Amino acid sequence: MKDDERTQQLLQEIRDAQREQLAEYRRVTQQSLDLQQRAVARQEQATRLYKGIVAFGGGLVAALLGLLMYLLLRWSHYLFH
Repeated sequence: MKDDERTQQLLQEIRDAQREQLAEYRRVTQQSLDLQQRAVARQEQATRLYKGIVAFGGGLVAALLGLLMYLLLRWSHYLFH
């Protein structure tokens, strides 16, 4: 009879340990998922910023080229005579 009680106690301890491991696994998995979601959000934010900078830089380059063309056309008779 004592062996049965000891066996039942050991089985309960094993069950409790497995429950604790499962809870810890769920916690770690949720934490990992949260970190991944934050990383994706940061990547999306960085991509939007990069696209904005590229668009601004492209517009600035186009404006400067336009100004250069204007100045060359306007002053070409003084520069190339």
